[in-house]
Amino acid sequence: MRLKSKLSILLILSLILVAIYLFAGIPGNWEYILPRRFSRVLAIIVTGSVIAIATVVFQTITNNRILTPSVIGLDSLYVLLQTFFIFVFGSTSAFAANPNLNFALSVGAMVVFAFLLYHLLFKKQKNVYFLLLVGIVFGTFFGSLSSFMQVLIDPNEFMIVQNRMFASFNNVNTDILLVAILLIIFTIIYFWKYIKFLDVMSLGKEHAINLGINYDEVVKRLLIVIAIWISVATALVGPIMFLGLLVANVTYEFMKTYRHSYLLIASALISIVALIGGQLVVDRIFSFETTLSVIINFIGGAYFLYLILKENKAW
Repeated sequence: MRLKSKLSILLILSLILVAIYLFAGIPGNWEYILPRRFSRVLAIIVTGSVIAIATVVFQTITNNRILTPSVIGLDSLYVLLQTFFIFVFGSTSAFAANPNLNFALSVGAMVVFAFLLYHLLFKKQKNVYFLLLVGIVFGTFFGSLSSFMQVLIDPNEFMIVQNRMFASFNNVNTDILLVAILLIIFTIIYFWKYIKFLDVMSLGKEHAINLGINYDEVVKRLLIVIAIWISVATALVGPIMFLGLLVANVTYEFMKTYRHSYLLIASALISIVALIGGQLVVDRIFSFETTLSVIINFIGGAYFLYLILKENKAW
């Protein structure tokens, strides 16, 4: 099957699921229900697309199909920030209760952390795997601090922290969503000129340098863009640990091409299909008794173990 035909199938399937989610089961009060469903669908499309694209780009940079951007500690930093706001200022403070302020502080802190991590370390150690190792250490450190504060806070306020530890598409603030979309559009415009380098970078660092790419500079800029995308997606709906891993590897198996102009679009569409399909399952079958992030993390975790076992057999 040709690549364009595969993309067409994914696009049609995405549109069908979006239509089902928007219009199925509306009892008649369209003016009230439809705008709220539309904001949720828009949040799913935005976050799913940027997480999928960021993961594909990240795996191209690292030349590893098991790693995801979550290893650099942004998810752990987000949970730490939410816990810190409630632990220090309380759940009724503007830092925790005002969604716009919380979103701005969360995204700003995660982007600054990523920028300092990459910018400062790249000057001394221009090795992406060293950066990943440092990111894992910071992620573990942030997780430990979060657990320490969660033990000390009031149980009622811990419930608020617990709700923010899992992704939720049911309570997306429209104002935040608009700001997130504008920020993502700006970064995509900046990222656009680097797409042409990805096919060559997938061959490895040595081949990319031999073919004339300023590898370290391109990697640094791409990592900053990835950090912004993951930060916005995490601050918008919460951490989704295994979504990128699952979607990226399904994309590789389905598309069977090295051309990132197709892989990036396909990964975004597959992510939309997975998220909207999963949200339909949560709404219609489980009747909101579970969350979409739980289903994705369960399937993604199982697939992650499969990939590890598959790599061990290859060796």
